[in-house]
Amino acid sequence: MVNSLGIKGLLAASIGLAFSLPALAGDAPTLSANFNVSALRNTDGYDRFIVRYRDGSAEHASRTAAAQNASAAVARAGQRRASLQANAPGVDYQRRLATGADLVTTSRKLNQAEAEALVQSIAADPAVAYVAPDVMRYAVRDIPAPVAFEAAAFTPNDNYYAKYQWDYLAGDGTPTSTNHVANYGAANIVGGWSLADGTGVTIAVLDTGIVKHADVDTSLGDAGYDFISDSFVSGRATNDRVPGGWDQGSWTTGTTYASCVDADHPAEGSSWHGTHVASASGAELTNNGVGMAGIAYHAKVLPVRVLGHCGGYDSDINDAIVWAAGGHVDGVPDNANPAKVINLSLGGPGTCAATDDAAVAIAKANALGATVVVAAGNDGEDVVNSSPASCPGAVTVAANGATSRLTFYSNYNSPGESIVALAAPGGGVYPNDAASGKQQSPEGFAWQALNTGTTTPVASPGGDTYGGMAGTSQATPHVTGTVALMQSARLGAGLALLTPVQVRSILQSTARTPQVAPDPAKTFGAGLLDAGAAVAAAVAYGTGNPEVTLTNGSTLSGQSGTAGSSKVYKLAVPAGALALSLRTYGGSGNVSLYVKAGTAASATSYDFKSVNPGNSESVAISRPAATTYYVTVVGETDYSGLSVLGSYVAPK
Repeated sequence: MVNSLGIKGLLAASIGLAFSLPALAGDAPTLSANFNVSALRNTDGYDRFIVRYRDGSAEHASRTAAAQNASAAVARAGQRRASLQANAPGVDYQRRLATGADLVTTSRKLNQAEAEALVQSIAADPAVAYVAPDVMRYAVRDIPAPVAFEAAAFTPNDNYYAKYQWDYLAGDGTPTSTNHVANYGAANIVGGWSLADGTGVTIAVLDTGIVKHADVDTSLGDAGYDFISDSFVSGRATNDRVPGGWDQGSWTTGTTYASCVDADHPAEGSSWHGTHVASASGAELTNNGVGMAGIAYHAKVLPVRVLGHCGGYDSDINDAIVWAAGGHVDGVPDNANPAKVINLSLGGPGTCAATDDAAVAIAKANALGATVVVAAGNDGEDVVNSSPASCPGAVTVAANGATSRLTFYSNYNSPGESIVALAAPGGGVYPNDAASGKQQSPEGFAWQALNTGTTTPVASPGGDTYGGMAGTSQATPHVTGTVALMQSARLGAGLALLTPVQVRSILQSTARTPQVAPDPAKTFGAGLLDAGAAVAAAVAYGTGNPEVTLTNGSTLSGQSGTAGSSKVYKLAVPAGALALSLRTYGGSGNVSLYVKAGTAASATSYDFKSVNPGNSESVAISRPAATTYYVTVVGETDYSGLSVLGSYVAPK
């Protein structure tokens, strides 16, 4: 997104031209406000505008003055755009937003040129600090899996888990159970489960809402809220917000919603997108012998409906972000279940600067302690052109497939950018994560709970089903659920919760290096999500205790250190275990490995050691004792990207 003092990206030419226009009669000599028109498209109409008036101005204090201000801007814009003069729209004040901005509407929809002229005219008033159109955002449009859904054997407890949820596994190349795909793209959720289950943490999912399903925890359904304020979008008879985060359907089939159907947004039945996303982050009941598993499966998931028919407006989404984190929104009861992590599997066109309302909302949520996780988008383009993905303060997530490659549809970082923080499994759709071919099921998709209804939901249990989707929408809840596990582990250890900045840092520092080197023109941040490593690092963070717990068979990747540094890892080995292997590999630099049973090892006190050149070190113990083995990694030189793995054959 762009402001009046900084022009960036593909918008430079058009915004620069806007600044060079002569001032109109009654305008200030120069455009004094930040404004953003990057989301405007010539295929859409616009009748809602977000205006932030300066503190101390009459407009900030009075809704009447704000409406008069916008009406005067329409008149000024008419001098630049003849259609605004010939058919001048009326202006109405709607409400104060949680970000401190105001929402005003026009009596008719404006085309792209008219909307841009009005935004610039509003921005010219010295009382205005920021203005942008209130545009529609959408659930990130996913690729559905084949309709056929086959039952699997009961393994390990949730009966579809073993066959379908490849994305939860270690990501160490072990072939998948169905098509025997070498799985390098999974997120090691199983490693995170060894330390936490989400207890004590609330996740907010801002999406289409949630439906009742026998395998989904909807206990906070009534505690959620429907923030959609436009009756056309909500499907209700009046323009209001109502209690409850229930998905009433989002279909765009039929004549009623023909106005929002185009080549980019074809007519579709209800997606139940919010249920799929909420289930992945933690709402799917786990270890109950039914269906799928959720990631932070003992967290509470708060559904917030912000997307309905045709999408959802920025003004409603931004209010919901603040509310979900525990902030106040006029006209809505305060949230009794503040979230520590918020999932936004939604977006649309436009760039996002710190002055934008979406960024202000995210900053408010961050200040309240909530990490905001956002889908990078499924346009296969530079993420800078997607919002809220490009907003400062967001943890933005790209999608990878089973090979560890960036998926063909995922947005990405161009050279020099760091907007995308990391990637997580979203489903590559086709074999070898290619851009075309025959869809590969189940490994090409992420699988969770859905509903059979094509418009309104079919009541549970008759409407209960499961399905696969592929997209950054699915990658995002993997990170959201992992953040909940991280915070839950902190609570379980009696430690203070991590700040959003600390959460992002740990996610990135523990990210796994992809098996397939990324295209340097299309990168995705620190690497692949490693939930097990992230949760272990979260528990160790700030405690002054350098010991990091290893999980049997789970790789802890992304480790780094300086020459002369020592890091201690530990692995509890049960009685009767065989073939204990402790090793380091990968990355750059040179380390040595020292191992001791029962207490921390060092270069002068150890039971076993491995001191080869480089990072490939290994200690093998055929019949280990039933104790905790300590693994000390010493940096002989600076090193980075190191993987640490402890494994043994468990007793039967």
